Amino acid sequence: MDQKRATRRRFLALSGATGIVGMAGCAERFNPMSKDSDNDNDKDDESDSTDDSSVPGLVDGVPPLETKFNSREKFGQPGESLDNFSNLDDWTVVRGTGEADSDIVFDGDQSLKLQSNGNENITVERSLQDEDLTDTDLSLAIRTTTPMQITVNMRIIDQFGNQKVYSLRNISYRTPDAGWFRSSPGVFTQSSVKPSLDYLDRLEIRVLHSKPQAEVWIDDLRTHETADTGYVMLSWDDGWTDYYETAAPLHDEYGFSTVQAVIPRRVEQAGGGYMSLSQLQERQDKGDQIVVHGTHSPIHELEDKEVIAERLKKDKEWFIQNEIEGANYIVHPHNSFDKTSLKQATNYHYSGGFNQAGNVNTTNVYGFDPLVLPRTIGNDLEISKQCVDLASQHNQCTILNFHRFDANNTMSADDYESLLKYINDTDIEVITFDDLWKLRASGR
Repeated sequence: MDQKRATRRRFLALSGATGIVGMAGCAERFNPMSKDSDNDNDKDDESDSTDDSSVPGLVDGVPPLETKFNSREKFGQPGESLDNFSNLDDWTVVRGTGEADSDIVFDGDQSLKLQSNGNENITVERSLQDEDLTDTDLSLAIRTTTPMQITVNMRIIDQFGNQKVYSLRNISYRTPDAGWFRSSPGVFTQSSVKPSLDYLDRLEIRVLHSKPQAEVWIDDLRTHETADTGYVMLSWDDGWTDYYETAAPLHDEYGFSTVQAVIPRRVEQAGGGYMSLSQLQERQDKGDQIVVHGTHSPIHELEDKEVIAERLKKDKEWFIQNEIEGANYIVHPHNSFDKTSLKQATNYHYSGGFNQAGNVNTTNVYGFDPLVLPRTIGNDLEISKQCVDLASQHNQCTILNFHRFDANNTMSADDYESLLKYINDTDIEVITFDDLWKLRASGR
């Protein structure tokens, strides 16, 4: 294999950190910077530094049990404001209904509440004729009481009709405990002629759904720098021996470090198709990052915040006791999370997710909600290749998810080997959670 390419792919884990800028927190009525907020982790921030050698939340070795700061507060409003929705005269409702809501707000005095008329989609738009979005990506605060089977698109159109479409393909946030999260979706498609981003016409926000009715709030539209390159994270859930026996040797051949989210009780029952603790530690020594998957039941089904907090604490304690270094990151079991569970998760984890979809579902690296990342199910080789292509072409990140090769949510072993070769031949960096966190914490 190309050793130079493998070395280049490991550069983020070995290089110094990017510059850090302390970020202001977001506000709802619900103000996440207040003690009454959606996020009540009000520890002192011991890492608020502009030292280029220090990344807030990044540790060398096994992390402490509790986080030093609330990542959703500290990095709640990255980049620069494009529209705070204080003046809805700038917006036109094309389909569905839209109105100001001063009671449910992410930041400022009001948000824009969108509703469908039955099962139709929703479209709102505003002019971008005074904006230059060259080398710029977008993020948006979103809240919905009708998640799952719902897509939020941001469509940028230039004055010649050419377009770029950013897309969050699915929202896994569970009801009825709905809350805000920030999404910085990656590019899903682009016209054959690239749009002139310094000669724009308008921005359309579209809510696509397959529900009897959709209800979505949007707020705090922001801009961010586009990354310098594209990234891919290979994320394996549950800790199956299939990974150890088949996938891991391929990763070693290509020099790829991957992310594994494991379930403690299954590790302790090794021999039933799951990796043992010694095998996990071996993979960690070879560069894989082992992160928390924890108690494998949907956490949103727990209503008591003390019960949720105790579960999250005990899950992380197991990883710490067994010297697992990726315990600051979490893959929510069954992609299950809600307002209360995210509020508690910030006490133990800096980043994780996911809003998971079966189609291309990528993210930009500087504007996502730290605990509500998106990823794509890795069951289809062609869709996975599209994710890699788009991440490479638009300098964004794709997180591809796998379990075991005989499962319907994972491609075959032969297809997976083809995917790794495709990644190796593409100008893209293979990264872990630590690498992605370095990028996110740069605050660009």
